[in-house]
Amino acid sequence: MKQYYHSWLISFFLFSCTSPKEKEIEITNNYTFEVIDSLDLKFLGNPILVEVSPKSSRFAFYDNASKEFLFTDSSGEVLSKFSKNADTPDAHGPLMELPGFVDEENVALVGLNGVFLYDLAGNLVKKLAHPEKQRAATSKYFIGKGVETFIMDGHQYLLSKSFRKRDTYAGEQKFYDTFKALELIHLENEDFFEIVPFEEGSQFLDGNGYFASDYEPAYEVFEDKLYIALGGEKRLLVYSLHPNGASLDTIVHLQIPGFEKLPITSREEFYKNSATIKWSTPAIRNIHVSDGHIILHYYGGFPEAVMKEIDALWIAGNIDESNRIHKKEAKKITHGSLVLDIQTLETKGNVQFPEGVNNSGFGSGGGYLWMQRSANEEEEEDFLRIYKFKLVKK
Repeated sequence: MKQYYHSWLISFFLFSCTSPKEKEIEITNNYTFEVIDSLDLKFLGNPILVEVSPKSSRFAFYDNASKEFLFTDSSGEVLSKFSKNADTPDAHGPLMELPGFVDEENVALVGLNGVFLYDLAGNLVKKLAHPEKQRAATSKYFIGKGVETFIMDGHQYLLSKSFRKRDTYAGEQKFYDTFKALELIHLENEDFFEIVPFEEGSQFLDGNGYFASDYEPAYEVFEDKLYIALGGEKRLLVYSLHPNGASLDTIVHLQIPGFEKLPITSREEFYKNSATIKWSTPAIRNIHVSDGHIILHYYGGFPEAVMKEIDALWIAGNIDESNRIHKKEAKKITHGSLVLDIQTLETKGNVQFPEGVNNSGFGSGGGYLWMQRSANEEEEEDFLRIYKFKLVKK
């Protein structure tokens, strides 16, 4: 297993017969997002783009208010929509993972009732039971972040976050020793394999307590490799996937400008059968592979001291002042995407979001990146615009 250390100012040693020499190489940002096209989804509500099909011919959206999934073609025309929120045999139950495309006509998603495959009209194709009891889902819904599906050895697989209870909780050492981030699911055989523990050297093995949002996985599969990062830990893990598991190949240590430290929490603050997510802490939120590049979308998070001030004001009842500081400090948070070369795993750039787009995430498909236009704060609109971008060299 290899470990790489990358930073914006990298130092390394060149060994010779005499003494080692140190050389510094500055990595400059040679990339930008170039807009290619756009599509408009005509829908009155607040949907988010969930997933783009492999051929970019289908787009999946989710409207949390109505609990509806919407599917469009590449022009934005709604082809179908459905909701499985009712108490019916094909209902997924509380939604744990947003859908991902199995192919151009079918999607898979994860609910408390199991793993479900539907066609785009909402007809049940297949249901898989969870292998054991699931803990409370603490997922965050981000643009472009659904379950991952892929083909391996001619068989269809699905990757989803693991929600197994394991008879423990985040206040116990057992939780960290037995943690697995993902489920590798063979859709035909209905086999489930837990993969990606807290590997050696992980921050989450330091004896402190961590919330689910601290190690929320961001992941992507390309060919036979899994690229995954765990929340606020500045490491990219590269695994080789196998039919019944995964083996760790490489750990890439990342330097991310403006990326805050995760707060330290005592394990005494955690309780059984409870779950907490925090929107303010730093995290690598999603990973995409496009045209030979690994793109890591990150959120820098609030400084811990600022959040303590905001929380103290809220607890004291000074809610207006708490909100004022929160809004002011939120504008200072760094949002961006690290660009790594998929062959060398070297950091090639740090790209900021274009003006006028929602910086909570983006989708990918067909060699392109898809971003939502920022909401109009002055008036409600009956459409959602999606921009088609290409990552290009400057």
